[in-house]
Amino acid sequence: MVVNMLCPCGSGLRQIRCCALDLSTLSPPAATAALNPLLAQAEALVKADDAPGALAVLLQFLEMAPGREDGLVLFYQLLRAQNVIPAAEAVIRRVVSLNPNNFWATNELTLMLLNKGALAEAELHARNAIRIAPQNAQAHNLMGLVLTEANRPLIGEYHYRKVLELAGHDEPITLANLAWNLKNQGRIDEARGLYEVSMKLRPDVIQTVLGWARMEEADRKFEAALALLDKAEAIAPDNPSVQLSRATVLSRMKRTDEALAILQEPEAPEGGPVIMLGPAELSEKGRLLDQLGRYDEAFAAFDTAKKRALEFGARPYLAETAADLAVRLKSFFTARRVETLPVADTRTDMPQPIFIVGFPRSGTTLIEQTLTVHPKIAAGDELPYINDITSIMPRWLASPLSYPEALVELWMGDQRDGLNELRDYYLNRAAKAGIFKPGADFFTDKMPLNETHLGLISLLFPKSPIIHVIRHPLDILLSVYSNHLTHGFFCASEMQSIATHYALIADLLAHYKANLTMRYLPIRYEDMVMEQEVNVRKILDFIGVAFDPKCLSFEQNTRYARTASYAQVTEKLYKRSRYRYRPYLRHLEPVLERLRPVIEQLDYKIEP
Repeated sequence: MVVNMLCPCGSGLRQIRCCALDLSTLSPPAATAALNPLLAQAEALVKADDAPGALAVLLQFLEMAPGREDGLVLFYQLLRAQNVIPAAEAVIRRVVSLNPNNFWATNELTLMLLNKGALAEAELHARNAIRIAPQNAQAHNLMGLVLTEANRPLIGEYHYRKVLELAGHDEPITLANLAWNLKNQGRIDEARGLYEVSMKLRPDVIQTVLGWARMEEADRKFEAALALLDKAEAIAPDNPSVQLSRATVLSRMKRTDEALAILQEPEAPEGGPVIMLGPAELSEKGRLLDQLGRYDEAFAAFDTAKKRALEFGARPYLAETAADLAVRLKSFFTARRVETLPVADTRTDMPQPIFIVGFPRSGTTLIEQTLTVHPKIAAGDELPYINDITSIMPRWLASPLSYPEALVELWMGDQRDGLNELRDYYLNRAAKAGIFKPGADFFTDKMPLNETHLGLISLLFPKSPIIHVIRHPLDILLSVYSNHLTHGFFCASEMQSIATHYALIADLLAHYKANLTMRYLPIRYEDMVMEQEVNVRKILDFIGVAFDPKCLSFEQNTRYARTASYAQVTEKLYKRSRYRYRPYLRHLEPVLERLRPVIEQLDYKIEP
């Protein structure tokens, strides 16, 4: 029974006293005062460095007083110290729920969410941290961290500069954070200057040196990156992040064997702990083995990376949530209903979006880099605004329903301008993010899996070009499997879940094409690689801008692409990624039947 089951989060508490706890049943803290000696005993054990003893006592305490904030905080600290992350997250969430004004707990939860890539939820708590303490530098630092990672660096920059203002002096860690933020805006020279100041103030901060090295690698200054990594190695010998960064730089310099030699799991000393590569290191090792044609070893590295990521707390695929949303979208966006809904007017006073859609690793970054060389097209990168609109829509339209059903409010007289208001929310966010550039009539939005929301996009921007990048599904699956991505309800966690989500989105897209009127252009990645100019001309003509030969040299685009393929798009167009799946076909057998119908619908074949 659930009443007596231990909680699956790993806390050691019964589920009914942990993740299934009903907060409305809790007694006030004063009613549990008789338990204070038990908490004091746990605190004494912590001071005596007896963590197992302290945990055992706290389990007794929290069994009887699961709502005591002081006991939960101590429990969280012990769980975090022992790296029991799922349980630690569950406990700190309870502290925040019990006391939303606890700044320390809000800060801890935000950082945990940020570390695991749950950016939307992290932003909610980061905003609350500022509400709690608007003049607290750490609150603004949190917001800067979250917004920088969420690809809203201009607003993130504001919060980092607010930290410096509140500090009243040059704070080296904040300067380094601001430098990384500016790097993401493409302001490399400014970022380099800030890194120099930060390192003069604190030359021993490994994160600063690593960040600077990664920026130089992204800017193709490989020798400078290696020199910085030498400094990082001196600060933290054998640091896994330093080794991974060095391997990445050497790989980009085509020194593949040297890079691979770094990413070997050393033999554990006799009687000592086993030293294991982390998920990121294993994936990089797999990509290096792939370059050397050692495909079986490469797949083994990818496979181990995925399994190890789940062991380390990565989130598994939210299959039910994804399937439920797809069913509801298909049920709502039917041709009959869409005919009765209004569409937003087109703004002529500011640049308009070009939606580049496609499953992650399909080639959307290649298309964006190609287009944003054009003087009429600004680079937007992965913009979260469409997804944000799906969240705020019910409140914005004063609807008791959720998305997409909340769109029925558009039939109401007092909401007939609702789409224009949501359109302006999107465009104003883009303007504040500094995306628009002088002379540009368009900007790109290549948020992965935006095709999930083509129904909404067709209502908000009925005249905007939608470029759908198609690639062999098995190539996509293999490429997603070799990277760690969070898009698509965490579908990248396992090979089977990648295939399931790909088929789900393909079915949804087929429904949209049959029921919506869209400015839609499918482009095959393979065609783009084989006949670049023909396809570039086709895309530019579809958008409505003149051909510019500079678009054929996308590798000269100096902007930094914030995606897993940032390095590939700095090279001239190459053909080696076409049908990359073939040497791995026997490893992909478990998902072939799941994907076969989609492969055939897209007119691809499965060939050895």
